Amino acid sequence: MGALDHLSNIFDCRGGSNRKYKKRKQLQTVEIKVKIDCDGCERKVRKSVEGMKGVTSVSVERKQHKLTVVGYVEPHKVLSRVAHRTGKKVELWPYVPYDIVAHPYAQGVYDKKAPAGYVRYVEDPHNQLARASSTEVRYTTAFSDENPAACAVM
Repeated sequence: MGALDHLSNIFDCRGGSNRKYKKRKQLQTVEIKVKIDCDGCERKVRKSVEGMKGVTSVSVERKQHKLTVVGYVEPHKVLSRVAHRTGKKVELWPYVPYDIVAHPYAQGVYDKKAPAGYVRYVEDPHNQLARASSTEVRYTTAFSDENPAACAVM
């Protein structure tokens, strides 16, 4: 709060304590999965969100069935607007790049319908599969038959 804001609050006749400040929306990127078959579908999906207040850019990737909206918007409002204006089934983008996931081919993660290089995002704390830590990898490779510098005792 600057000096001019402070002075304006002092000399405000309305009683500055009763004013309510609007919460500013943050710049967000909303990724949505929506079925896009042709140029008409692509145009319809793009136009459904272009006129929305707060939208700064819209991009459509037809092959991945993906709509990306950047702006000062709320994800659930964008989702409902696209669903209402287009009449299509929409959902938030459920995929992440496969190199982020510990086990991309585990049950529930691998999805045949996912675009190339992506798997379904599943946050499962009870996952039975675990990655080997770096110390485990170091010990197993130290005593390996393929390692020429392995321990001579073996």
